Amino acid sequence: MLQTLLILMCCAWPAVTEHRADVTGRWRVTISDGKDAIVGVASLEQRGQKVTGSMGPDEADTTPVSGVLDGDKLTLKTQPRPGFAVPFDTCELTVSDNRMTGVIQVDGAKRRIEFERLRQAE
Repeated sequence: MLQTLLILMCCAWPAVTEHRADVTGRWRVTISDGKDAIVGVASLEQRGQKVTGSMGPDEADTTPVSGVLDGDKLTLKTQPRPGFAVPFDTCELTVSDNRMTGVIQVDGAKRRIEFERLRQAE
């Protein structure tokens, strides 16, 4: 009985570990403090665990970002251009299907950041 259980667990293990989050695509980004919100966009591309892309207030005014996806945690880092401000240096997001959420520091205060996947036509 124990041997059968071990064989079943070994066979099921690859199926459990194969599911990986995919953050490739366009995202609506919302940064809020509970009262006010700033909305922007992000475009991300994932290759393995490496994530690259851009984000900003609109698609014409973006800052490069890069990151690493580890399980359901995405750590993003901005690479601001000289003279341009960014809302965060680094943030950690929890990924779940079509949404990513986290907390960032803005001017010494915590703000919620949320990424919501956009459909192709948006």
